[in-house]
Amino acid sequence: LTDVYSSSPALGRYFRSAQVVYFSNESSTVFYQLEFSVPPAAEGFMENMMNSDFIRNVLRQNIYDEE
Repeated sequence: LTDVYSSSPALGRYFRSAQVVYFSNESSTVFYQLEFSVPPAAEGFMENMMNSDFIRNVLRQNIYDEE
């Protein structure tokens, strides 16, 4: 995850860290926490760039690109 988000053209400059919060071999489930440093109140920044769908799609696009 660190490589995915730190090299992202859209999010790389804001990305700080990623860590696994929970991992289960039994169900192949991983919960992780991403940390970003965001600029002071830029209009629409949190709604657009830090939108959970957008962040998830950056990871999804990386997976598709590797296939």
